[in-house]
Amino acid sequence: MELPKALLTLFLQFVLLPLVIALPRPLDTRDDEVFAPKWSPEAAVWHERLPGSNLGNLVSKTIHAPGLSMLFPYATCTEDGSICHVTIGEGEINSAASLMALMLSPKFDFRHTYFLIAGIAGVNPKYGTLGSVTIARYSVQVALQYEIDIRSLPPGWPTGYISYGRDQPYQQPFITYGTEVFELNAQLQDAAYKLASKAQLEDANGPKEYRALYRRMGETYKSASQPPSVIKCDTATSDVYYSGSRLSESFENTTKVWTNGTGLYCMSAQEDNAILEVLVRAAIAKICDFSRVMICRTGSNFDRPPPDYTDLDHLTAAKQNGFSIAIANIFNAGIEIVKGIIEDWDTTFKDGIRAENYIGDIFGSLGGEPDFGFGSLTHGQRIAPESKSSELANREMDRRRILTQKFLRKI
Repeated sequence: MELPKALLTLFLQFVLLPLVIALPRPLDTRDDEVFAPKWSPEAAVWHERLPGSNLGNLVSKTIHAPGLSMLFPYATCTEDGSICHVTIGEGEINSAASLMALMLSPKFDFRHTYFLIAGIAGVNPKYGTLGSVTIARYSVQVALQYEIDIRSLPPGWPTGYISYGRDQPYQQPFITYGTEVFELNAQLQDAAYKLASKAQLEDANGPKEYRALYRRMGETYKSASQPPSVIKCDTATSDVYYSGSRLSESFENTTKVWTNGTGLYCMSAQEDNAILEVLVRAAIAKICDFSRVMICRTGSNFDRPPPDYTDLDHLTAAKQNGFSIAIANIFNAGIEIVKGIIEDWDTTFKDGIRAENYIGDIFGSLGGEPDFGFGSLTHGQRIAPESKSSELANREMDRRRILTQKFLRKI
């Protein structure tokens, strides 16, 4: 059975719901009667509401792939294969392991797939509010740093986080792992933003009451007390679920520095950079097209407290009441993107939307020159799919040595 263009939805239980538009190969549907007895909230909203969009039912087909999460070991699809989903688990390790298993499955052809990574997140009250929807250009692995105990900070230090290879906060790292920063297709971001902006976003009295507490924080935090909206801004990835003004401001500054002043931190998440690393590696192998990747997040909680609330109370005791509307708005905004891509597939999306900016990782693995960090390790060339050379690793080690020596001479 040959399936038409499809949407493959990847649900990361509780935190993230990535959505993927795919062109599957003929699927092995011998197990299409299998249905999971329980879904995470992000997955459930799509299962419950998608039939009302006349785009199908997500439980019509079942496709197994070795290496998916033990809790969620298969993908499901609509009858015609136009929409599918898989739950890949929470956190960086789970999401990377499950998505890599999916990308290497011979049952799908992802070469023309549009990936929409979407799910709930912590929101920066400077730029958004509970229920807000954001579309990102950058994703920054903010916790990939040295850390010293905040109780033993040198005088005047604002944070205990220090970039690898450096001795002061808020500097570009001299030692890079390759996953620090990813940049996505800005033109596709614009298209997704326009589609998502058609959505009627949900709100409720509970989050309205908690938002009002931020009015006393002045004009800088004006967005916190406003109704939900669709925003273009960026995500921070950390396995640690952090909360509080000092940590949030530290990672906000890290995002700005590591993106050379371009990135705007507004959402905190636990999976995005792990997912993007898998997709970069898959793109190197020509399994997928990295220019077709989008990130969409909805604010379920603020990343820092309002006046008169401690960090602990804000995290563990305060009733922010943003979870339900964030879950609802995942679908409200996401379905507009899904419908837009399906309806305009032949005229707009089939051949891709050409990126006018750099896309990829900090190494320059997909070719081009990163507009962040210390430049491409590949001299602007795309890494070959079956490279047998360790030259890139040698270049990275040489760069560490050269940058460190220059820094020491400057001192």
